[in-house]
Amino acid sequence: MNATGTTFVLPADVDDVTLASGGNAYDQRMCAELGLREVTVRGHWPTPDQGDRVNLARELAEIPDGSVALLDGLVACGVPEFVVPHARRLRLAILLHLPLADEIGLPADRAEQLDKLERETLHAATAIIATSGWAARRAIEHHGLDPARVHVAPPGTAPQPLAIGTDGRLLCLASVTPRKGQDVLVEALAGVADLGWTCECVGSVRRDPAYVERVHGLIARHGLASRMSLAGPLPDTELEALFARTDLLVFPSRGETFGMVVTEALARGIPVLTSDVDALPDTLGQAPDGSVPGLLVPPGDAAALSDALRRYLIDASLRGRLRESARERRRHLEDWNKAAARLGAVLNRLWGEPSCAA
Repeated sequence: MNATGTTFVLPADVDDVTLASGGNAYDQRMCAELGLREVTVRGHWPTPDQGDRVNLARELAEIPDGSVALLDGLVACGVPEFVVPHARRLRLAILLHLPLADEIGLPADRAEQLDKLERETLHAATAIIATSGWAARRAIEHHGLDPARVHVAPPGTAPQPLAIGTDGRLLCLASVTPRKGQDVLVEALAGVADLGWTCECVGSVRRDPAYVERVHGLIARHGLASRMSLAGPLPDTELEALFARTDLLVFPSRGETFGMVVTEALARGIPVLTSDVDALPDTLGQAPDGSVPGLLVPPGDAAALSDALRRYLIDASLRGRLRESARERRRHLEDWNKAAARLGAVLNRLWGEPSCAA
């Protein structure tokens, strides 16, 4: 049996373009590349109701004994009582996009509870699949996992035309949530209001409406409404046109296990200004000559982000060096075919392993 016999249990919103995320994009692409059997489950972390839990239990019960089941961590990690009982009859693999307790703004007691639930689920699984080397190391250390059961399958990129760019066009591509740091970006841009730039924030505005309102308020307070917008999600054709006009991707995330938007920008030769946190420095990477195709600043530091933006906007030679480095880095990105082969190799090995985790 090969990976095509694997059932992939996904969040029900995986196809909802108004809730688009890097994790959903990864799941969709891997299903398409590997021909996995898709099962979607409504309701996942952090608030699945009882009906949603029963739905997950029913879907798992219908997977034949001895099969490999790949579960998105956002579906599985918070409900070990429904997942762990299947670990002795299935080969369970957990795809760990985002550790549950790492979400920004969780009360300490809730984060601790989610951490314990996730640990129980991961220890019962046959395999854990992380989307970056950093995420794998973090899971091993934080949850005390056997390194032999933790695998790495980073996202790939699709070939894209080089961006043409314009003068001072900035793009922030991310769901508007506290983790992604749009509030920090507004404060940083207020500090360079004397310079020429425009910034479009593209991404879901449905995941945290209260935060979206806060960001709108900050934009208005700083008088940036004519230069900065929250566009929501865009159709692919409009997003591609926007990418083509973009000079710099600004991604002020407070934490990422990979950061797919970084490689999406690099695939178009667009340099990236992002946070020096978690997996992001590795995702940004280096060109073959050792140059870095962007700038890194401390997470959550509006002053540092503003300073980096000012340096970028006023220094033509810096812009040229970063653009050249991004174009060289572009030539060495891994495509989706190779990325899927990595994940497929893990799943294929699982078909030959006992269903009970060690």
